[in-house]
Amino acid sequence: MKSINLLAGVALVLGVVAGCNPQKNENDGAKKPELHIYTWSDYIAPDVIQAFEKKHSCKVVIDTFDSNETMYAKLKAGATGYDIIMPSSYQIKTMVDEGMIQKIDHEKLPNVRKNFAKQFLPQIIDPSFTYNVPYAVTYTGFAYLKDKVPAGVDVNTWQVLANPALRGKISLLDDQREVIGAGLMSLGYSINTTSAEELDKAVAEVLKWKENIRKFDSESYKTEVASGAILLGQGYSTDVTQLIVGDEEEGVKPRPDVGFALPKEGFAVAFDEMVIAKDAKQIDLAYAFINTIYDPEVAKDNMEYICGPNPVGPAIEMLDEDYRKMIILDEETMKRGQVIRGFDGNSQVIELYNKAWDKIKASR
Repeated sequence: MKSINLLAGVALVLGVVAGCNPQKNENDGAKKPELHIYTWSDYIAPDVIQAFEKKHSCKVVIDTFDSNETMYAKLKAGATGYDIIMPSSYQIKTMVDEGMIQKIDHEKLPNVRKNFAKQFLPQIIDPSFTYNVPYAVTYTGFAYLKDKVPAGVDVNTWQVLANPALRGKISLLDDQREVIGAGLMSLGYSINTTSAEELDKAVAEVLKWKENIRKFDSESYKTEVASGAILLGQGYSTDVTQLIVGDEEEGVKPRPDVGFALPKEGFAVAFDEMVIAKDAKQIDLAYAFINTIYDPEVAKDNMEYICGPNPVGPAIEMLDEDYRKMIILDEETMKRGQVIRGFDGNSQVIELYNKAWDKIKASR
């Protein structure tokens, strides 16, 4: 599906939104404005970026992070220069409190008002969209090699992480909330617990798994599952689906031997959202880009690349039915999903999670 090219009309559609003043052409020697986006890897279709650059006579510069904690720490340390940032919903309140992002002017985003698919509202922490514009939802489970995982090993449970048959052939995400959340859900607790006792039990569970895993990793698990270096990796639905469907344009073959499992005890649901940095230099261009993502034809092509749903109703209806079923979970499956939420500046709870994560990472 990723190989599907942008429809011929996309370039025209992008022209509907005015993102920056008309620029001199390259021969004038004028430097094109640059829109800086800080996001997850492989998370915006290259064709979408290229069409946007061409229409708005600008350059889109992408910088990537592998966890919300990494992104936040970099900004907290003083990193600047970004216009659009794509944190998960639960991270946004902290960024607001720290003065990192600015309120959204929805008068500049007509496509969002018109095309947002309300079916996704329960998965979004702030439905007022005061500082946030939903981008895409991901579900966390397991990527695994169907023909390499030993017979009798159940990949549909968090307890597979303790199975000795997979010792040294497992990876966990290098992500505090995802890993601790897995430990919590495996014991029947909420992924958003504030109980110190439940957190202690979850840490003990993760430490049992740690004896079995090869490493914590949020990036290379995709290629390592594909190569057989690991047989099972905790991972995001978008990443794993990209691996399964392949990319004809890049010469990447589909991998039907790779599966994706969502544990029966529960799985994490996280919406990544678009926010505008407080010190953004290209504000009009940022609004133009966000509005463009919500154009149905653009969103359709973007979803076919990222292998996850943008909450753009008309675009979802345009998707191939089988593909739509692949990337959007049915109502029954969603009952097992738990939305990762923030702790609204509760320093005591945040400290509990930080200490729990430190204990997991430091233990040998």
